[in-house]
This record gives sequence, C-alpha cells and structure tokens, in this order.
Amino acid sequence: MAAALMPKPTAMALLPPTPIAQAATPSPDYCPLCGHANQCAMERQLETGITQEPCWCTTATFSTDLLNSVAPQARNLACICARCAALHAHTNNSV
Repeated sequence: MAAALMPKPTAMALLPPTPIAQAATPSPDYCPLCGHANQCAMERQLETGITQEPCWCTTATFSTDLLNSVAPQARNLACICARCAALHAHTNNSV
C-alpha cells in the first residue's frame, strides 16, 4: 500500500543523487542525500501553519541501508526525498 503513495520512478528519478557537501547544520527543507528540496508536507505545515495532506513518507518503509546512508549530523533532522527513496527501492529491487 505504501508503494502506491510513492511517486513512480521516472528517468530523472533513476539518475544517481547529485553529490553535495554535507552542511554543518542540515536544513529540514532539503534531502540529506541529494540536496534537492524534499517537499516534506510535515515541514511545510510547521513553516506555514496550514494543514497539509499526510506526507507520502508517513506510510513509506525505509530500509536500514538507506537510513544509514544519511550523514549522522543529518539523521532525524531532514527527510529523504521521494526521488532518493524511489532510486534506492528501484536499485534494490532490480538486483
């Protein structure tokens, strides 16, 4: 069921994440893996005060390998984006 909420991988989503330098203080607005905007609905609600639909990530399952790929200073501070989650799922399902 969670897979239905995740965006389908596109050609762009299957590209490897863009390498970025890890910031000393990660921003909750950006994916800690690729640096792109993660569009987290929960963070958007905190910033705007406007109730949002539940974020896709609230029902998604993230593997330990994917979570461990987040730099320690960014863990539990910034959401992995749907693109990186889809790339990881696609990579691990096609092995």
